[in-house]
Amino acid sequence: MKKGLSLVLSMSMAAMLTCGFSGAAMAEDLPDASGDPEVTLVFAEVNPLDTIIGQFDEKFAEEVEKLSGGSIKIDMQASGVLGAEGDFLEDMTSGFGSIDMARISVSTLTTYNTPKAALLALPFAFQNHDHFWNFAESDAAEECLAEAEELGIGVRGICYGEEGFRHMFFNKEVTDLAGFQGLKIRVSTDPTMVAMINAFGANATVVAYGELYQSLDSGVVDGAENPLNNYKLNSFYQVAPWLVMTGHQLGVSELIITDNAWDSMTDAQHECIYAAAKIAQDYDHQIVEEGEAASLDELKELGVTVTEVEDKTPWTDAVADLIAEKTADNADLWQAIQDCNQ
Repeated sequence: MKKGLSLVLSMSMAAMLTCGFSGAAMAEDLPDASGDPEVTLVFAEVNPLDTIIGQFDEKFAEEVEKLSGGSIKIDMQASGVLGAEGDFLEDMTSGFGSIDMARISVSTLTTYNTPKAALLALPFAFQNHDHFWNFAESDAAEECLAEAEELGIGVRGICYGEEGFRHMFFNKEVTDLAGFQGLKIRVSTDPTMVAMINAFGANATVVAYGELYQSLDSGVVDGAENPLNNYKLNSFYQVAPWLVMTGHQLGVSELIITDNAWDSMTDAQHECIYAAAKIAQDYDHQIVEEGEAASLDELKELGVTVTEVEDKTPWTDAVADLIAEKTADNADLWQAIQDCNQ
């Protein structure tokens, strides 16, 4: 794509993300894409569609098909049938893969040397949901979202979403950081996640997400971490019923698309993608906190032992050096992210 067009689309996206247009208003302003060549985009998701983030995916798919007049269709492949998030990204950046779009955690992007995205995956980067959503509509968000395209890794960010705060859960009784020491905790290959778990005093152990239930059940790992909704819907509570509400990381996600898929579409279809993404992002904002609260209530009813962390100081102190190291080269951007907590 020519740089000029890229700039125009980026500016259009920025307007969508910051002006708070309603879906109806955006639909009225969109060019007619119904007569454009039809394209079917294979969309990969590691989680089931009844998770919070799965609902975000489905909302995007529904809206983009509607706004494009049917010229864009989404072939949704959820529940990890196409692999883990790392597999998605490897496929999408290869230039000849089979996946066109995906919802991936920003932590997955860090394996492709994306230091700005890595800031969003740092422990305790966001203090609450309002902090994140203020960020999502800021210039700092635009800067982070543009990183993958600017680095030329073969994908581009479309919008942000979140699936709630991540918490620790265990197959044995653990209630505090002291009990966490020396345990084997499941992580992805994300270097920030590995460093965080090790800084907490545990042993980071890489296990594929699809193998986590069995690994917890068999004792390959002693614990893991996930947003509450995913913890419940993947039935991890059945084999790891001790939940510690650390809120150590917000589950920040990006909706991404390959350059090849993007370049196969018309300008009008591009605008439909962005408009649908805005609607899906707003929908995620509406459902995430209520979904978290409902999941926690259900987990308690299912017999999960829940430990609230009243004082997070020991946890934040443990990762202070990690945060200082990871933010040193982007100190101004990190400060801008923190300034969104108002």
